Amino acid sequence: KIAHICFMGGGAAYGNWTPAAEFNILVDPEAAYVVFHSGLPMTMCGLDVTEQALVKPADIERMREIDNPVARIVAEWLDFFYLFHKEKGYSGAPVHDAVAVIALTNPEILTMKRSFVDVELSGDYCRAATVADFYGVLGQEANMNVVLDIERDKFIDLLCESLESYGEVRE
Repeated sequence: KIAHICFMGGGAAYGNWTPAAEFNILVDPEAAYVVFHSGLPMTMCGLDVTEQALVKPADIERMREIDNPVARIVAEWLDFFYLFHKEKGYSGAPVHDAVAVIALTNPEILTMKRSFVDVELSGDYCRAATVADFYGVLGQEANMNVVLDIERDKFIDLLCESLESYGEVRE
């Protein structure tokens, strides 16, 4: 039995592949609709928060200084993504997927708000948009937690701690 779904996708305010839709929802909005209406407890880590989870050049250097094989590969990967995102006006590389992990392991560094969230299944401009009704105007019961903010410095610390633990034996 599924106890909780925590996903990286969507966004309460905007999209990244269309003005309204985020990529992961855009590829199969009908599937997202089914999941959103499943009744299962859920947490959405959308663009609103994942684009705050920026790894900046100083953070990449900190990771490189950890000096183990995984940290070196991650630093190289983030070098590439930093340059890619810099061209688009970002001050760092967003590490989208890690936010969903943090929502499960360290939710205390996140700000969440309960909301009814649905997926728009039609339209020329808004197909696959995730619509968060924070003010209850639709009269629907909240169906998920929406992560809106992250303590970026603590997020970076957690990423570095994870990289530092590579090779440690856990019991």
